[in-house]
Amino acid sequence: MVPSVLIVDDEKHTREGLQQALAENYDVTVAANAEEAFNLLDSQPFDVVVTDLRMPGKSGLKVIDKALALPQRPAVLMMTAYGNVESAVEAMKRGAVDFLTKPVNIERLEVLIQRALKTKTLEVEVQQLHERLDEKFRVEGIIGTSQKLKDVIDKMRLVSPSRATILIEGESGTGKELIAQAIHQTGTRARAPFVAVHCAALSDNLLESELFGHERGSFTGATERRIGRFESADGGTLFLDEIGEISSSTQVKLLRFLETKAIERVGGSKPIELDVRLVAATNRNLEAMVREGKFREDLFFRLNVVRLTMPPLRERPEDIPLLLAHFIRLFSEENGVPPLTVEAGALRTLQAYAWPGNIRELRNFCENAVVLRRGGSFTEYDLEPKFRGPVLALPAPGAAAAGAAEAPARAAVSSGPSLSVAENEKHLLREALLKARGNRTRAAELMGVSRRTLHRKLAQWPELDVTDK
Repeated sequence: MVPSVLIVDDEKHTREGLQQALAENYDVTVAANAEEAFNLLDSQPFDVVVTDLRMPGKSGLKVIDKALALPQRPAVLMMTAYGNVESAVEAMKRGAVDFLTKPVNIERLEVLIQRALKTKTLEVEVQQLHERLDEKFRVEGIIGTSQKLKDVIDKMRLVSPSRATILIEGESGTGKELIAQAIHQTGTRARAPFVAVHCAALSDNLLESELFGHERGSFTGATERRIGRFESADGGTLFLDEIGEISSSTQVKLLRFLETKAIERVGGSKPIELDVRLVAATNRNLEAMVREGKFREDLFFRLNVVRLTMPPLRERPEDIPLLLAHFIRLFSEENGVPPLTVEAGALRTLQAYAWPGNIRELRNFCENAVVLRRGGSFTEYDLEPKFRGPVLALPAPGAAAAGAAEAPARAAVSSGPSLSVAENEKHLLREALLKARGNRTRAAELMGVSRRTLHRKLAQWPELDVTDK
């Protein structure tokens, strides 16, 4: 697409000469004064505006103000016959990307236009990146409607605009880093850096250097000064994941920062003051670690200004259908395949599953299902046995009804006192239906009972009836 340029100049020969000179490479429009320029800017977008400074009526500074107040901001260049420093400084203060004097050198003007276009493209890309980050990590983008998750979000809304240090607790895979990023994106530091450090992934010495940086020669291999993650996060947020894994020496340095808002690089002696908001996360019980002498009590109190506790997935099963739909859509789009349909029986089973790996495990399950099945329906019969709980032995096909009737009792004895005879019979019926993939006649044969008996059992436990009637 040809870049569009608006030339604003009250001198006819200047604006028409520039239009003719630029017409080969640009879509050029001209305006004789600021009012004409305002009307054109309101009616169509421009990539670059080149405006004279001194004109009858409103000056070129007003053109700059108008152009840069638009939703789609053009890059602006200022021209003037009065090449004084004050004019250039004022134009740049208003937002002009550059400045040139009359008579205009066409080659220099084209260089400045190309530079302005690159600047505009970079600004657009940065804005789009921020919009994508806002979309991804805004509070409304956190998936779930359960009360436990709502409680976390409500608390997060209160603390995100503040400067308070936040401690996020929760099992692995519950989304602690996502919450930390959402805190950053919905707070006042959203346009500043968000820097994440996974403390358990680094050795003690390497972690200190990574966090605080080091001076040249501070240890073997330190051939140059290095800026640490704290300095990189200046003005923004530093997220320390698995904070319970850091060594006692690193705990001391971290405590010092929280008390003084300053750090010292490894091997250095000069304090460096920083404006960094700290968000920490852990899957361990820090209070128990304090009692055991494994974590500093004073540091725990400094970190625990505001505590957010992420609920495990097993405590919010009502969110599982939403998460399944989200990840299935995500991985279907990534792999260019039709989305899976999760049938009711499979959904009930997945909601009853404990998900020890939490959202990370569910995400992996969805990616696996999308890639391997490539569309279609996903039923309870397609689930691995681990999702259905313990698998009990079934009688051989054709076994006598009496023998089948004894099977639940035998299973109850062999599996321990936690399951009653009725519960074992229910498990057997479910496994029979799954092995028969919903075929009732085949399921009755596997159970060693008549089809009528199987129907009666299904009436007793309708939640097992995932078959086509």
